[in-house]
Amino acid sequence: MQMLADVTTPEIEDVEAIISAKDVSVFYGDKQALNNVNLDIPANQITSLIGPSGCGKSTFLRCLNRMNDTVFGCRVEGNITLDGQDIYAPEVDEVLLRARVGMVFQKPNPFPKSIYDNVAYGPRIHGLTRDKDELDEVVLTSLEKAGLLKEVKDRLNATGTGLSGGQQQRLCIARALAVQPDIILMDEPCSALDPIATARIEELIEELRENYTIIIVTHSMQQAARISQKTAFFHMGEIVEVGDTEQLFTNPRDDRTQGYITGRFG
Repeated sequence: MQMLADVTTPEIEDVEAIISAKDVSVFYGDKQALNNVNLDIPANQITSLIGPSGCGKSTFLRCLNRMNDTVFGCRVEGNITLDGQDIYAPEVDEVLLRARVGMVFQKPNPFPKSIYDNVAYGPRIHGLTRDKDELDEVVLTSLEKAGLLKEVKDRLNATGTGLSGGQQQRLCIARALAVQPDIILMDEPCSALDPIATARIEELIEELRENYTIIIVTHSMQQAARISQKTAFFHMGEIVEVGDTEQLFTNPRDDRTQGYITGRFG
């Protein structure tokens, strides 16, 4: 099987990498899910991870904020740095790491609390605000950034689980933004949404790119082509090809990439 070192990657815009993964392998017990993955994530861009189900893209995403630490029997090898610091070093506090590297999951998962308390939860537990006025400002600003404030400003005390699916997902994005992350991980954030809600989330993701680095796992190649600047194609636990999104979709360098994007497998 062709390894990353053998793949010719295209010239892409020289942007500083905020996250760098080197020779990352992941094991669940005796089963190997990732094999020597190498990937640099450029700052303030949207990077899409694509590939067939079970190829390792979500496993890789969960390595970036150590969510795999919560999975019994999971072992991560290799090196992942955030601004040059090894995120798996013993002195790294994974709770603080997950505040800096926020995550939005496939299915909207608001807490069974009010809209206000959903967003306020993170700043409260991390001690990011000094008083109620500051907390109010963080909540309102986060809802505004997530494109939800106009729709919920008159019912902040209503339960978050009472919102529509698309609104719940934007609430979860606001919750991630409230702890002032640098990076937002998104694991198929639109797969449970209708086309209208999906379009709104995609617009939001593009707006957030101005201030955040976004890494999105998506099953939709059309979505990856629409919103991302860089794309990595995973297959059977390895990265087959990585590069500029437009180039990868219009002129892939590897036959497996060509086969996947043209629907021959996946």
